Amino acid sequence: MNFFSKIFGHPKNNPAQKQVERSKYMPEEKTPVDELFTINFKKNGGKFLYCEDKDEALALLNDILDENDWKEKPLLTLDKNMALFCTNAGYETTYKIQGAGVFFTSCEHLIALNGSILVSDSQFGENKLPDLPEIIIVFAKTSQMLETIQDGLKQIKKNYPKQIPGNITAIKNFKKETEGQKDFMSYGSSNKDVYLILLEDL
Repeated sequence: MNFFSKIFGHPKNNPAQKQVERSKYMPEEKTPVDELFTINFKKNGGKFLYCEDKDEALALLNDILDENDWKEKPLLTLDKNMALFCTNAGYETTYKIQGAGVFFTSCEHLIALNGSILVSDSQFGENKLPDLPEIIIVFAKTSQMLETIQDGLKQIKKNYPKQIPGNITAIKNFKKETEGQKDFMSYGSSNKDVYLILLEDL
């Protein structure tokens, strides 16, 4: 069963329709990682888009750019694979932050427990989040979902056995706040408009 089916359910297999009674002594059912991530990511203010293949991913990217009139400026991408992805689709890319309107990137992992996106200098280079454009479009795969940040850090160590990347950051503030809404907990953070294009690969 693909990600979309697990999240939204199949009419014939929807657990809500079965009305199975559970004993109060039974342990609580654990929310699946993919469902938990989706719930928390949306709570954080992220815009979630699901696709089943790369052609659909490109169509979603085109829709995002077209709907918001962001096609006039080149896409900022510091990830060579994402730059190639855009070039093959006919989009102009740049490595220069100045003048870029949209940042298009991959990520290391998606963290279900808090709905965050784990990135490193493989995607950001030496740049900090406040330095990047206000609009960020993240391209990720369902296989990159993990439960906790600790799980993400362990997997990064496995993925980079020779040298662990630096600048590892968990992005999770996607809601725009006015100055009046900010408090000491948000001081130093930088909220961005974040779109996530999630590709099914499981």
